[in-house]
Amino acid sequence: MSKHKNSLSQPIGFSLESWQPCQHPKGMGMKGRLCRLEPLGRHGHSEDLFKAYALDTENRNWTYLPYGPFPTLTEFQSWIGDHCLGSDPCFYAVIDQQTGKAVGLASYLRIKPATGVIEVGHIHFSPLIQGSAISTEAMYLMMKLVFDDLGYRRYEWKCDALNTPSRTAAKRLGFEFEGIFRQATIYKRRNRDTAWYSVLDRDWPVIKQTFETWLSHDNFDAEGKQNSSLSEMMRIALDR
Repeated sequence: MSKHKNSLSQPIGFSLESWQPCQHPKGMGMKGRLCRLEPLGRHGHSEDLFKAYALDTENRNWTYLPYGPFPTLTEFQSWIGDHCLGSDPCFYAVIDQQTGKAVGLASYLRIKPATGVIEVGHIHFSPLIQGSAISTEAMYLMMKLVFDDLGYRRYEWKCDALNTPSRTAAKRLGFEFEGIFRQATIYKRRNRDTAWYSVLDRDWPVIKQTFETWLSHDNFDAEGKQNSSLSEMMRIALDR
């Protein structure tokens, strides 16, 4: 008998013989009960966003972003025109359904339709919606488009390992921590170790149901305060 193992005995990944490339999200909008997401426009959203970001008087929200703050509306509009209108990153303005105003930004990036991998990033919610149900619904809508409508296999979240609020948000939204890439990049003249998180398509059905239960009217009192926390609901649902 040969001492060499048959190649078929070697461990290999599960079959994806029927896999078909995904569609790119460029140009697609999303609408929920509390907010909608529109492809970002240089002039259509910039004034609302500039005013909303100005409420962060200490500019703390720009700390972990590789750009900004922008002293003037003109500079902010120039940045949008130069960096935000292409297909990757694919930027969205988050619109408050009640006011019709743009109150935050988020994007898809490192979009790989051929392999079904896509990342969410450049998340910058103004003080108007930080910690609100609107910000959670925006993240739910982006995840829903990726998995339900476009058929991606993997949805990624990456952030500075020192960015505790972002890491807490990733866990709250159902992402699983995968590790730290040390000295991954340099931005704003300082080092960045990058924390990696992901949601896989097989995780999505449970995460989707948890989001929808949390976002339902029944989970909020007359003053709009949550009855159950999403963090706890995700922990129980995912058994992590």
